[in-house]
Amino acid sequence: MGWFTRSAGAVVALPLLTSCTAVSAGSHPEPAHNPAPSVAADASRQADGSQRRTTALPRPGATPSGSLPQRLPATCQADPAETAHPKRQLRGVWIATVRNIDWPSEPGLSVATQKDELRAQLDRAKNLGLNAVFFHVRPTADALYESELEPWARYLTGTQGKDPGYDPLSFAIDEAHARGLELHAWFNPYRVGWQDPDLANLTEDHPARRNPDWLITHDSQGWLDPGNPDVRAWVNDVVLDVVERYDIDGVHFDDYFYPYPAQGEKFDDDASFAAHGSGFDSRADWRRHNVNTLLAELHEGINAAKPWVRFGVSPFGIWRNSRSDASGSDTRGLQSYSALYADTRAWIQEGSLDYVVPQLYWYRGFELADYETLVPWWADEVAGTSVDLYIGQAAYKVGDDHWEGDDALTRQLDFNTGYPEVTGDIYFSSKSLGGRAEAAMRHLRAKHYDRPALPPKADGETAGVAAVADLSAQRTSPSEVRLTWTAEESARMFAIYRVTGDAAADPCALADAAHLVDVVGAQGGGEQTYLHTGVEEPADDARYYVTALDAYRTESPPGSGSQVSVG
Repeated sequence: MGWFTRSAGAVVALPLLTSCTAVSAGSHPEPAHNPAPSVAADASRQADGSQRRTTALPRPGATPSGSLPQRLPATCQADPAETAHPKRQLRGVWIATVRNIDWPSEPGLSVATQKDELRAQLDRAKNLGLNAVFFHVRPTADALYESELEPWARYLTGTQGKDPGYDPLSFAIDEAHARGLELHAWFNPYRVGWQDPDLANLTEDHPARRNPDWLITHDSQGWLDPGNPDVRAWVNDVVLDVVERYDIDGVHFDDYFYPYPAQGEKFDDDASFAAHGSGFDSRADWRRHNVNTLLAELHEGINAAKPWVRFGVSPFGIWRNSRSDASGSDTRGLQSYSALYADTRAWIQEGSLDYVVPQLYWYRGFELADYETLVPWWADEVAGTSVDLYIGQAAYKVGDDHWEGDDALTRQLDFNTGYPEVTGDIYFSSKSLGGRAEAAMRHLRAKHYDRPALPPKADGETAGVAAVADLSAQRTSPSEVRLTWTAEESARMFAIYRVTGDAAADPCALADAAHLVDVVGAQGGGEQTYLHTGVEEPADDARYYVTALDAYRTESPPGSGSQVSVG
């Protein structure tokens, strides 16, 4: 994501936020068609022709044995626009690893310390009512996971290529899922890093060292050339390798495609344009085609490998200004279409994404790029499409001018409620949630996240998962109830509901999240346990329901539930 520390006038003329550079004292980061050929037939091949290693995972959606209980009647489904407790909503946080922005706090920490730090960030996300983390696994064409394609990232040990002694992505997935959090693997497709120390210390097996013609330097940074078809194939292979070997819930790109403009700098892709740019009216059209093709091919490859893994991008918040294109927003800022060659509107229209997260890091009323102008613009763009809309929120700005007060972030979400197309928010970044934005997040949680939410569903056909069996709810103290149940192996998460009074026998009580207590990860197949603590009203008529979610996030029938008994 883009960064900058400039005046309001420059804020929209230059990069805005996420996976980027070290932030100096007093500075603040700001993130910022032609039919694609099929990749499904060759999804298991790498750029060098070798077979990709894969690890088999249970494929969800197999028809369960026996008949399923009746699902909730369609007549009692809650309208998300009319309920104070939406049942499904994406609530996420970016965990940036580039230059150790969020994690680990510095290179070279022990394995135990790195794990403790990550656990603490996941705990904080859970306690704030979030349900997803976007974990930075490929910051500079390197890896925070075991890879045969690219070297270990230097942010783990201080030395690129040095084994950290464990697999951070595998650990992060297990810990996130245990807390009922989704984990989306966040990749930077093209960035190689800064001249010093990244480019000066590339390992011998780094793809930019082995393929020097792939590397273009621009403004003291290195980039893999987006116009080189071999680079595009390589990026696809790197991402699909992770999709196939790891139990991730999503693949995520930020706003970095072609680099942000820099005064006096030219992105020198003359060679690749000469080789591959024929047939295009301009170099700009060709560059947009390169990015569009990457996303379309990758989306197809992910769907072929694991259709429940969702693919999304968090682009710079302005596509085009209306002064440049009548379809653009009434703004006056940098345009991703012409500056980064990121045609976000085309990605939505062509269905190359499952979700889009525009980085709207501007306050309500900002003259050049008003939040109240951009949210409706993006809502209109996704309306009637299959693409979900979440908003990138600037937690890192809390306390700045126009971002004062405990309601600094709540104000942004208050506005979102008028646009049902907005079905979630993601916060940059994790460190800020426990720092400058801590009080603002507590305020936001109380108003908007007072109940948990299920994650949005993935597209695709699934037979679902059977209702849980043998549910028992036993009071173990005046304020604690212990639940046990059994579930199928394909259950990945469970939603736990507590209903009292006349609603206890009403299946429509589960249509929204008003009675949702928690969303928790599966403890393998078979018997599951959960301790509901802090029960304020030990009502004798309280009844618990537990539903299962499969990999597509499809919810099972609720079953008959269990009334609380004294243990």
